[in-house]
Amino acid sequence: MGGLRRNTELGLILLATVITGGTYVLASLGSTNSVPADIGTFLGLVLALLVVAHIATRRLAPNADGLLLPLAGLLNGLGYVFIARVDNVSCWPPWDPPGDSNCLAGLQATWTLLGIVGFVGTLLVVRRTRMLERYRYTAALAGLLLLLLPLAPVIGREINGSRIWVSFGPVNFQPGEFAKIALAVFFAGYLIEKRELLAVASFRVGPLMLPDPKHLGPVVVAWAASVLVMVFERDLGSSLLFFTLFMVLLWVATERVAYLVVGSSLFAGGAWLAWMRFSHVQRRVDVWINPWEDPKDAGFQILEAAFSLASGGITGTGPGLGDPGKIPKAETDFIFAVIGEELGLLGASAVIIAFVLMVGAGLRIAIRAEDGFEKLLATGLTTLLGVQSFIIIGGVIRLLPLTGVTLPFVSYGGSSLVANYVLLALLLRVSDETSKRVARQASWAGSGYAEEDADVSV
Repeated sequence: MGGLRRNTELGLILLATVITGGTYVLASLGSTNSVPADIGTFLGLVLALLVVAHIATRRLAPNADGLLLPLAGLLNGLGYVFIARVDNVSCWPPWDPPGDSNCLAGLQATWTLLGIVGFVGTLLVVRRTRMLERYRYTAALAGLLLLLLPLAPVIGREINGSRIWVSFGPVNFQPGEFAKIALAVFFAGYLIEKRELLAVASFRVGPLMLPDPKHLGPVVVAWAASVLVMVFERDLGSSLLFFTLFMVLLWVATERVAYLVVGSSLFAGGAWLAWMRFSHVQRRVDVWINPWEDPKDAGFQILEAAFSLASGGITGTGPGLGDPGKIPKAETDFIFAVIGEELGLLGASAVIIAFVLMVGAGLRIAIRAEDGFEKLLATGLTTLLGVQSFIIIGGVIRLLPLTGVTLPFVSYGGSSLVANYVLLALLLRVSDETSKRVARQASWAGSGYAEEDADVSV
C-alpha cells in the first residue's frame, strides 16, 4: 500500500511540475513574447525540490497520504509564477537580474527551499506524533510568546496597519505563523487530557447546560487572547483563526454544541466591543461594507481587486496578459485576485478546488486516526489550513472583511511558506502512523489474534 501511494504521489508531482512550467512559459510569452531561455533550469529546480520532499516522505513516512504533497507543490508553483508577474518589469523574467533584492520571485524561491528543509526536518525530528503530546504545555508557552512577540518594543513592527511582524536586523518574519502550529499541539493535548471533564454538563446558563465553570478557563483564555490580538495587533484574520481552531477542537473533543454557541457568542461580543471602541476595526468594517466611500485610499485595494476579477471573466485574460501591478501589495493579500484576472473563474476555481482537496485529505486522516491526540491534531492542522484559506479568499471577494493573513502556499511570505510546510509534514506523520496501525491490526486479524489482545500502544 505504501509503495502504491508513493508512486501515485510521484506521478502527481510530475503533473504539478508540468502545469507550473506550462503556466510559467505562457506568462513569459504573454509579457515578453518569448519563451524563457532557461525554462529547463526552472523546471529542473521545481522538480528537484518536490522530488527531495517526495524521497523524504518515501523514506520517513512511506504510508502517508499521497495527495497532500503534490497539491502543496502545485499551489506553491502557481504562487511563484504569479508572484513573478507582480514583480517590477525589470524583474521579469524573474531570473534577470539575479540577486536583485526587489525581485520577490527570487526571494520566494529561497523561502521555498527553506520550506522543503523544514518539511524534511519535521519528518526527521517528529518520528511519533504522540511525543508532541508530552510537550503540550511547552507548546502553549511557545505559542503565546510567539503570538504576543510583535507587541514587544524595539523588535515589534507595524506594517500595512497590522502589528504582526518581528524584526531582527534585516530579517523580518511573522511569529504568528508558527504560533498557530504550537497552539494546535497544545489544544489537542489539553483537550484529550480534559475532555471527560469538559463533556460533563453540571452548570446551567439559561437553556444551556455547561461543565463546571473552573473547566471553562481555557475557553475564556482563548477568547481573551483572540480579542487581544484583534485589538492591539490589529490582526482580525489571526484572531478569528486562533479562536476558530480552539472552538472546532473543543467541539470535536466533547461533541457538545453548547461550546460552539457560547464560544461564538463570546467572540461576537468581543468583536462588537472592538468595533465600537477602536477606529482601526471600524475602518476595516466600513471598507468591507462600502469600499466606494473612500475609493482612492482605504477602498482602493479591494476595488482594484474587484476590477481585476471582473476583467478576468470566465477564462481569464491569459497568463502574462493581465495588469497585476494595479493592485497594491498584490503578492500577499491579493494574489488570488491576480490569479482570477489571468486565469479567470476557471483558474480561480481550480485553486479553490485544490484547497478543498487538501482539507478533505486532512479530514480523512483525522477520521481514520484512532488515537485521540492524533485525531485532534490532524483536525486542528486541517482547520488552520482550511479556515486561513477561506478567510483570505473571502476577504478578496468581499465575503468577509479583509484581513492580513496569507493564502497558504500561494502568497508571498517566508514565514507562511515555511510554517505551512511544517504543518504539512505533521499531517503526513499522523497519516503514516495511522496507516501503519491499521495494517498491523489487519495482519493480527489475519493471524488469528484478537484486536483487544494485541499490544497496539504507540
